Amino acid sequence: MTLRAKAASTVYLLRHAHSVANERGILAGQASGISLSTKGKAQAEDLVQYLEQLNLMEIHLSPLQRCQETVEPFLKQKPSMATRINDSVIEMNYGDWTGKKLSFLSRRGLWKEIQARPSNVTFPQGESFLELQHRAIVAIENISNVPGNHLVVSHGDVIRVILNHYLGAHLDEFQRITVDPASISSIRFHNGRVSVQKVNSTSSLASHSGSVLGGGAGKK
Repeated sequence: MTLRAKAASTVYLLRHAHSVANERGILAGQASGISLSTKGKAQAEDLVQYLEQLNLMEIHLSPLQRCQETVEPFLKQKPSMATRINDSVIEMNYGDWTGKKLSFLSRRGLWKEIQARPSNVTFPQGESFLELQHRAIVAIENISNVPGNHLVVSHGDVIRVILNHYLGAHLDEFQRITVDPASISSIRFHNGRVSVQKVNSTSSLASHSGSVLGGGAGKK
């Protein structure tokens, strides 16, 4: 019997465009009502032409407003595109840290542990990085089992943890990866093999930021 090769799939990971929380240096987490900034709205428009070239079969969206606003201009051009709200790719639950300024949080004792050994960290009244990794990877595995090109619109830390996993690194290394607002990364799945093909591509976007909690404030 001849075994048929499993059809390939590619998962594109899009971080939401620049938000008002990025603009203010706030750790938004799962808070509702965080919209795109003026800069982010321009980035969302810029993404349309790029996304049109990806031959997407479906979009998986974090339920948070800033992710949905990031693809609104594209969906206006492609109103028949299949879209799904996927709670498993929502931003991390930062618990008591949600809504606080990063400049304040960076002075907390837990910050050093987050930078050095995030696999040991659970946010007060929130989620652990291990919990985030588990739900995000399960989501990507389920999505990648369907042949074709998929877009996942999510958040900086979520995407960095996903990329870090498929690069074969320990969770404690994910802080080395930069994922800017409106950037695209991609992972290809084929016959049991995985290849990370693109990381933090911003195409014509000029914004570049460092790797910090929340995926990078993207203030520049």
